[in-house]
Amino acid sequence: MSSTAEPATSRPERTWLVSEHLDDVLGRLRPLDPIELRLLEAQGCVLVEDVTVPVALPPFDNSSMDGYAVRVADVAAASEEFPAVLTVVGDIAAGSGELPRVSPGEAARIMTGAPLPPGAEAVVPVEWTDGGSGGGPASGMLAHSAAPEGAGGEVRVHRPAAARAHVRARGSDVGAGELALRAGTVLGAPQISLLAAIGRATVRVRPRPRVVVLSTGSELVPPGEPLGPGQIYDSNSFALAAAARDAGAIAYRVGAVTDDAATLRATIEDQLIRADLLVTTGGVSVGAYDVVKEALTGLGDDADGVRFRKLAMQPGKPQGFGFVGEGGRDRAPLLALPGNPVSAYVSFELFVRPAIRTLMGVEPVHRTVVSAVCPEGVASSLPGRRQFLRGRYDADENAVTPVGGSGSHLVKALAHANALIVLPEETTSLEPGGTVDVVLLD
Repeated sequence: MSSTAEPATSRPERTWLVSEHLDDVLGRLRPLDPIELRLLEAQGCVLVEDVTVPVALPPFDNSSMDGYAVRVADVAAASEEFPAVLTVVGDIAAGSGELPRVSPGEAARIMTGAPLPPGAEAVVPVEWTDGGSGGGPASGMLAHSAAPEGAGGEVRVHRPAAARAHVRARGSDVGAGELALRAGTVLGAPQISLLAAIGRATVRVRPRPRVVVLSTGSELVPPGEPLGPGQIYDSNSFALAAAARDAGAIAYRVGAVTDDAATLRATIEDQLIRADLLVTTGGVSVGAYDVVKEALTGLGDDADGVRFRKLAMQPGKPQGFGFVGEGGRDRAPLLALPGNPVSAYVSFELFVRPAIRTLMGVEPVHRTVVSAVCPEGVASSLPGRRQFLRGRYDADENAVTPVGGSGSHLVKALAHANALIVLPEETTSLEPGGTVDVVLLD
């Protein structure tokens, strides 16, 4: 990489609207190419194909209870006083292959999930029987290894059973040839369970984007280490990596990079091999030590290089976006965010999260936005900028309350917020009880 810094006297840049910057970012991103992954590796990924069922689920009639497989006529008159006495012809455990035939006057002891044997029409739970003990109602079965005789002898049934009682019919979950999952489905635990149940070992998906997060600043110290004079703990890289995971990405957090342009460029080059998206935080304003801007301004000779711009928003005015790398697989988009913690997080929610969702090829790309009442109102908002205030949203009341002040360093307020209150560019204040748009963060 090489850097060509723009002179301080270069012509002033225009101010971008939030929507313009977002459209520029998303307009230049495309979903990642599909790949075939094993089931657990595909968790959190998006299907790119419809999945149909090759065999019915369940593939055979089976018992939903531990009990006895019987013929309906043999237990039709069964009661506590006059139980039906049946001959037990064998055991049927889950996974049994050869099944005994149940003829008139007979029963087979059967376990949950075991196939219904030929001749049987229903299952009576073991609690409806004496369990073969010759006594009163049983509370369960003894383990076969401890009492193998339970597979023979007689059983007394105390209640009748209707046809197909406690029987899971073949295909009652899903039939062969039916659609199991549609393309566009995000694979969570239930979907992976279904894929495994119908015999799929792999599935074709768009992979979760690999997001590399880098904090910049010589003042940053990893949590757990002692602070020196003028130093603070690096919270941004942890917050943004966690937010990237929450959005569905695989996140890699890189230790804070010092305020040295050459070091930052080298670090970015090293990370390209594992990055579908790079996110930096800090060093994008107009200070003498804004290393990200120094290192990446004018990078590359094409129109896709990283460019820095001012946005009509508060917090998060300085932003950067473009592509780094030499092309091909090593070329990746980069979003440069401000360094103040709230600015960085708000910028992530507005720009990085939609970028991650776009790379995944999943909807919705954006957070849910609702209209809510703000009982307290907002005393003032900067004219010409879209303001994003931390808020606490109450769904039951459909009301939102500001949390903390407007300072972009107030991490505690951010931690107690579950929403962003949006004040448009033309709004300079909000009367108590006014209505605002609210971005839900939960």
